[in-house]
Amino acid sequence: MTDVDFWFDPSCPWAWMTSRWVDEVAPHRDLNVTWHIMSLFVLNEDKDVSDSYRRMLPRTLRYARLVTAVGELEGQQAVKPLYDALGTRIHPGHRKDAEAVVAEALAEVGLPADYAQYADSDQYDAQLRASHADGIERVGQDVGTPVIAVNGAAFFGPVISPTPRGEKALTLWDGVVAASSYDGFFELKRSRTREPIFD
Repeated sequence: MTDVDFWFDPSCPWAWMTSRWVDEVAPHRDLNVTWHIMSLFVLNEDKDVSDSYRRMLPRTLRYARLVTAVGELEGQQAVKPLYDALGTRIHPGHRKDAEAVVAEALAEVGLPADYAQYADSDQYDAQLRASHADGIERVGQDVGTPVIAVNGAAFFGPVISPTPRGEKALTLWDGVVAASSYDGFFELKRSRTREPIFD
């Protein structure tokens, strides 16, 4: 198996697109994926961002706190199902009602309803920040989410839309992994020409 670590913020549509791609690839490339939280709130707390973006950050923190708490209380195996349940509502579902999203996601994955309290609790913030730092320190401060590490070689992204399927997904995976395996490879980029296209 190939060990893969994936850092995500539940609120990031680009991380969601990339996570669907990794799901597509995993059975065909025998990936053992471990899902980790990172936080757009933490990433941007000391940065100069627009007022509209700053207003959105507290909501992102709520979801990240919830996922962190569930990982601590239920174990790593609970992280991905909760991410899927939250992300389906947040991204293709275009939901903004955080309380309802949290309640429905917890119910979907069979977790206690009172876990919703952790979305507004700083009880596990040290663990959230440690997970975030673990991911971001592998790629540097000038990136966002997602961060992926394949057998220890880490990179930001890829930023993709729509999620590639079938052979296209596998071709992209093989190319990205090949590029990232070279220690001196740093950047490959072009301007985004479309928003996330959800399945």
